[in-house]
Amino acid sequence: MAAGSPSLDGMPSSPHMANTGSTPKPTALFNRLNAVLSTSYTDPDIRDSLETLDKRGLQNTAETRRTLRLDIQKEVIDSNGSIIQDFGKVAEQLSRIGAAISHLNTICEDMRQHITSARQETEPVLEEAAALLSQKQEVETKQHLLDAFNKHFILSSDDISILTSTAEPVDDRFFQILSRQKWIHKDCEVLLGGENQRLGLEIMEQSSKNLNSAFMKLYKWIQKEFKSSNLEDPQMGSSIRKGLRVLAERPTLFHSCLNFFAEAREYILSDSFHYALTAAVSGDRLDANAKPIEFSAHDPLRYVGDMLAWVHSATVSEREALEALFISDGGELVKGIEAGISSEPWSRINDEQSVFDGEKALKELVTRDMSGVARSLKQRVELAVQGHDELVTLYKIMNLLAFYESTFSKLVGHDSALVEAITSLQDFVFKRLEAVIHDQIATITGDPSGLIPPDDLSAPEFLTDAIDNLVPLMKAYDSSFRHEITDDTSQNENKFSPIIRATLDPFLDLAEKSSTALSNFTSRTIYQTNSILVIRDAISPFPFACATHLPRLSSTLTSLKTNLLDIQHDFLLRETGLQPLIAALEPFMPKSTSESSTGNGLSRNLADIASLPEFQPESLSTISQQLDDFLPSALVDATDNLKRIHSPGLVKNATEEAVEAFCCDFELVESMIVGADEAREKMSVAGTVSSSAAGKEMDEIAALGETGGQVGAWSLRVLFPRTTGEIRVLLS
Repeated sequence: MAAGSPSLDGMPSSPHMANTGSTPKPTALFNRLNAVLSTSYTDPDIRDSLETLDKRGLQNTAETRRTLRLDIQKEVIDSNGSIIQDFGKVAEQLSRIGAAISHLNTICEDMRQHITSARQETEPVLEEAAALLSQKQEVETKQHLLDAFNKHFILSSDDISILTSTAEPVDDRFFQILSRQKWIHKDCEVLLGGENQRLGLEIMEQSSKNLNSAFMKLYKWIQKEFKSSNLEDPQMGSSIRKGLRVLAERPTLFHSCLNFFAEAREYILSDSFHYALTAAVSGDRLDANAKPIEFSAHDPLRYVGDMLAWVHSATVSEREALEALFISDGGELVKGIEAGISSEPWSRINDEQSVFDGEKALKELVTRDMSGVARSLKQRVELAVQGHDELVTLYKIMNLLAFYESTFSKLVGHDSALVEAITSLQDFVFKRLEAVIHDQIATITGDPSGLIPPDDLSAPEFLTDAIDNLVPLMKAYDSSFRHEITDDTSQNENKFSPIIRATLDPFLDLAEKSSTALSNFTSRTIYQTNSILVIRDAISPFPFACATHLPRLSSTLTSLKTNLLDIQHDFLLRETGLQPLIAALEPFMPKSTSESSTGNGLSRNLADIASLPEFQPESLSTISQQLDDFLPSALVDATDNLKRIHSPGLVKNATEEAVEAFCCDFELVESMIVGADEAREKMSVAGTVSSSAAGKEMDEIAALGETGGQVGAWSLRVLFPRTTGEIRVLLS
């Protein structure tokens, strides 16, 4: 607190003074205290000041409080003096820097003058150097372009020699250079698109010559390799396959090479086939365990089978080898051929064949390779079959040929010469089979005794022999073509239809012709029935045979059943004596349905039945007795009538139907007899009731009496007592 300022201790403190009426006037001390007391110690400045005082380590004493202001002011003055001294040093240093800068400016000005004079002196030289550098850059650019052009469009003399000289080998280097030459030839199109086409034409002409020479060299090399290489060798060089893929880009040369290859392979395979026929080999040495195919020539089936097996094995091997040679490269050969076709449009066979079919070409090549073998095979098989006349063996050969035809069709295609040869052989064997059958027919017809039916009316021997030959054929076909579904009820053709027609139909017709030697209708019918039955029983287990022949046989058998029914019916009528009665009653039967239902004109005429000779007491009694004698053994006798038929079921059915027809006839006779008695009785009653009104009718009755047929003298029913019910019971 400053000296002289009022002290708080000097203020009145008595209550009396405190209660004075006026407030004291604010003093400086009072204001100072209020300012101090109103100061917020949260003020950052106050807080920083207090922290500074705290850091100085001052003691809060009266001396310190008195000297604090002076100490602080002194420190401020000392700090200001230090700053002034430092600025003086800076000013001195700036003065030295200014002098240095002035000196540097002088030096720079001198250098600028020297540079200006030097530039004036060197400017022509620099311009000349820039022009030379520009020319150098242009020359270097042209040199680079020329080097790149030569590298891309020009082959070196060594490369040309490798590409065209026949003294150089065909190796990977050759194919690399050839590929580069092809790219050069293709890129010449760019040169031809410019204003100056001379360079492009010259390079294209040279590249064309090089390419033609290279492809010709490759063509000759492949031909040479084909002559010396073994196609069956799995280690055949990949260079040949690569060469073929490249040569495919020249369709003319490629096809010429294929023609040469096919001719060579045809000769080799034909020679191998001939060698297999005459001397079995294993590799290049004789195999003592194997025998030539010709050793089995005495057995045509085995002989043909061995030849076909060899041809199949050779064809498979040839296809696999050619597939590895031509199309096992991921389609590169196809791409080459398509490229060649596009580059040589005139090489196309036709306009439609714009896309090369590798599989088809492979089959055609295999076919050409095997064409010589196919011709030899055809000749050998024809010779083997021509002198053989056993039907079963001939058919087995046909079946074997059919199997291999299907196999080769899948292997080399339906249009292959090999398949055509086998198809031709099938026709040849079938014609041979027909010729053998014709010879058999001629032999049978040449001996009249062979056409005479047997005494037991069974099927003729030539027919049973034909069936014995046919059954093995059907079994063989069934075992080979069981998977083919045939509808028994339809007349669908199948592969066996020509065989069964050739082996069965001529003998069936001959059997029908031989039946004409039997004059008796019953014997002829039994003979024909037995012939049809033996054929039906033979073909029934085989649906493919039934498909074409069962309808015809069933139709014929139905007609024969009708004949057998008539035979049995006539037998029953004849043996029972009922036949003359039915014949005599024929005029009394109704002529129409209306007449039968109304009975008009029938009652008057029925009385005349008693006047017929067959219905006279003696005749009717005889017929009735004959009926009674036959009925106990009727079924046995009727069955014995057809006992020579080799089908008890058929005999039973025909007999039962005949019995039913006989019962209907007997019922008709019975009704006629009853009707005749009733008509006679009515006429007798009418005569006694009205004699005057029946003059004419009585005259007729008198006339009947004169002939011994007097009404009431005898009854038809008494003479013929059997009823239809009794007949049905006895014949059941």
